[in-house]
Amino acid sequence: MAFNTKNWLGPLLAALTIMAVAPAMAQDFTNVAFIQAREGTTSIPVGHMEFCQARPSECRAYDKVVPAVSLNDANWQQLVAVNTHYNTNVVPVTDRDLYQVEEFWTYPNGYGDCEDFALAKRRDLINAGWHPSTLMIAVVRQANGDGHAVLMVRTDRGDLVLDNQDGMIRVWNETPYKFIKRQSQANAGQWVDMIDDRVTVVAARSN
Repeated sequence: MAFNTKNWLGPLLAALTIMAVAPAMAQDFTNVAFIQAREGTTSIPVGHMEFCQARPSECRAYDKVVPAVSLNDANWQQLVAVNTHYNTNVVPVTDRDLYQVEEFWTYPNGYGDCEDFALAKRRDLINAGWHPSTLMIAVVRQANGDGHAVLMVRTDRGDLVLDNQDGMIRVWNETPYKFIKRQSQANAGQWVDMIDDRVTVVAARSN
């Protein structure tokens, strides 16, 4: 699969900035670059529950949990390539318009909504060798109050967000969203509440 390398320039500069600011955080998960989660599980989004019922093998507990992926040039380029591929090649369409239902989580078929983008990116990264415990779909709230879903990637540089509405890969707290809940890092079929107690959520940035 070929990608135009010029699409990597902006995200690559952003990644280098992250690395320069946090050069070896020594797995300090209390650092602001990592969002905290509450203990215990929370409710599962209806769409994901139905997805898990159809694909139980994709929604199970892991034999082990990888605390964070060590980010390097090679796997950073994998992140950018997968993010760019789906953001470029999938047409955003609501579930109402595409499937005539309010919520339906599935892999995109050239069209899809935000959850479909996140599912496909997660699948491709797992197939590329990323441990699934480091790849978590998260539900967030946009500034206008609408719900949205993104893929969160736990790396040693922080929790990075792959978003179909933004070509840049950003640390979670540099996105314009209120983070609500995400998949458990120990079990893809369970969800946990996130603690996003920022007083002010950053404004959306243009690409």
